[in-house]
Amino acid sequence: MSNPDSDTTRLTRRDFLAKSAIVSAFTIVPSHVLGGTDQPSPSDKPNIAGIGVGGQGFHDLKQVEEHANIVGLCDVDLARTKEQSERYPKAKVYQDYRVMLDKHPEIDGVIVATPDHNHAITSMEVIRRGKGVFTEKPLTHTVYEARALARAARQYKVATQMGNHGQASEETRRIQEIIWDGVIGKVTELHVWTDRPNKGLSDTYWPQGVKRPTDTPAVPDSINWDLWIGPAPMRPYHPSYHPHQWRGWWDFGTGAIGDIACHSLDAPFRALKLGYPESVQAVSTLVNKETYPLGSIVTYKFPARGDLPPVTLKWYDGGMRPDRIEELEEGLQMGAGGILYVGEKGKILNNLILPESLRNAYEPPEKYLPRSPGHHLEWVNALKGGETPGSNFDWAGPLTEVVLMGNIALQLDLREKLDRQVLKWDSITQQFSNLPEANAYLHKAYREGWSL
Repeated sequence: MSNPDSDTTRLTRRDFLAKSAIVSAFTIVPSHVLGGTDQPSPSDKPNIAGIGVGGQGFHDLKQVEEHANIVGLCDVDLARTKEQSERYPKAKVYQDYRVMLDKHPEIDGVIVATPDHNHAITSMEVIRRGKGVFTEKPLTHTVYEARALARAARQYKVATQMGNHGQASEETRRIQEIIWDGVIGKVTELHVWTDRPNKGLSDTYWPQGVKRPTDTPAVPDSINWDLWIGPAPMRPYHPSYHPHQWRGWWDFGTGAIGDIACHSLDAPFRALKLGYPESVQAVSTLVNKETYPLGSIVTYKFPARGDLPPVTLKWYDGGMRPDRIEELEEGLQMGAGGILYVGEKGKILNNLILPESLRNAYEPPEKYLPRSPGHHLEWVNALKGGETPGSNFDWAGPLTEVVLMGNIALQLDLREKLDRQVLKWDSITQQFSNLPEANAYLHKAYREGWSL
């Protein structure tokens, strides 16, 4: 496959690091940078609509309702809009987001919370209409889509935010201040893990490692299945995909790493000033062409950044995790999900400095990074010409790209070749330099009638 971004401006690792520094500092920018002179004044409430309001999108609307006018509700499954329309009786209900956008030019911003495979096309439609967009994590389904959305957001100068709300937290700011204070020295290893898709010993959040269902139940009258499928290859409706089970399917979701890593890697990327990796490799349970594996370990190698040393990042999912570390006091747990920083002088496990002797002797610095008013409120304020949101697409796009590289390393068709080599990433050409076949997975073909 040819370079999918060959005719556009490329985002190099240096660009990524520069933009990361800007976002981390929460620089205030002029209102015209975020949307032109037509932005509502700070005293006005922006008009906001939701696309994919049946699940997480409803939660997102609740976070902004005090600060905005909710004017539109859209979901391909109208059965999932009853509670929402009762809560927002003035909002019009739609099944096709394009119709909603056509009928409501007064919309200032849109929350996109569709399944992952529809994120990019839906968000791009919003951006090209000059409206701000809050898109749930992961930002997109492919590496190329993430790059394209970031580029479009800059071009159309709209306010953007990805739905990784932890970036706005006190914990994210405090870990940066502590890491930068040098308590554990320079960090060379990072371990991040989640138990998903597992929910418990005998249950899961969504199915993985399974085959496609063969029965074809009737499509419920409330669902526009063609719109739900969107750019993905058409297949019959089945409750194994909608409403809650789509995350584990290659065609629709991004698996455990896509679901969680945009949350859990955000703070480490800021604290360690990471950009694009030099290489990525993965091991997993058995893979098929329908769903992601039950568990995987993805290893990224990041180069030195200025006076910061190279970093090895290991991602674990499906219940796999690093060995218990010897510095952890008896009775304390590594946890079902966590983050472990390994430095020259010590470790930090889920914000706990180790060993105990180092923790007891350490006096943390005064707080100095600007604190956030709240993840959703950052975006609402940006719609009104305020500060740049912390996970705007210049930050969220590259972060999502790195996350989704892990899924490329898990592809069944590449598995045999990747047993013999690691994938090497060239941040200048935005390609895998040593395995051309892998570049085909940077993007995907869309079903006829759909385009980015």
